[in-house]
Amino acid sequence: MNTNYEISEELFDYLLVVNPDASVAKDVTRVRQFVAAELGDPGMSGAPVHVALFRSAFPERFQEDFVMMLEGVARKQSGFAVYTAKMDAYRHADGNNSVFINVANPKPLVELHRSIMQAFELKPQSFRPHIMLARGLHDAEVNMIMPSLAQQVFVRSFNCHCFSLLKRPASGGKYERVRDFVFGDIEHMVSSLFNYAA
Repeated sequence: MNTNYEISEELFDYLLVVNPDASVAKDVTRVRQFVAAELGDPGMSGAPVHVALFRSAFPERFQEDFVMMLEGVARKQSGFAVYTAKMDAYRHADGNNSVFINVANPKPLVELHRSIMQAFELKPQSFRPHIMLARGLHDAEVNMIMPSLAQQVFVRSFNCHCFSLLKRPASGGKYERVRDFVFGDIEHMVSSLFNYAA
């Protein structure tokens, strides 16, 4: 038995996200409301709309170091456009399913994720950027909603020029914004192709 007195620190769940603009977020919320209505679960449409980049749990005293490292990543990053495409479902190892909107041009987000992983000296993981519509669904629920979702395309675009750090107690609760990290290399910002007439 360990007789040392250890002070157990509260852990916080930190989440790094890219937020789409208000117009795309509103359209995603509409799709979520459709899914929620079909499944009779109104609670699922209220979650924040974002692309999750990285998640980790640690004590708050490490937050300042974490923020400084993220500032370094953001300073070297230039902006890019994100395009969405079709809706899809994924079956997890535990048998539950997620339904999400695919990112049609994943490369800039995959590279940003890789930069974050390198900053924290973590091994690169497979990363598939997406916007979550619903999670924890049973096969029957997915079979109910996917035929109508799969027929629709969700073609939208938004410019990404920052990411946001959110946190909540690891025990649960709502995420609160810690801060936004604006990319430093703004002059190389790639404009959205949808801003030009064909």
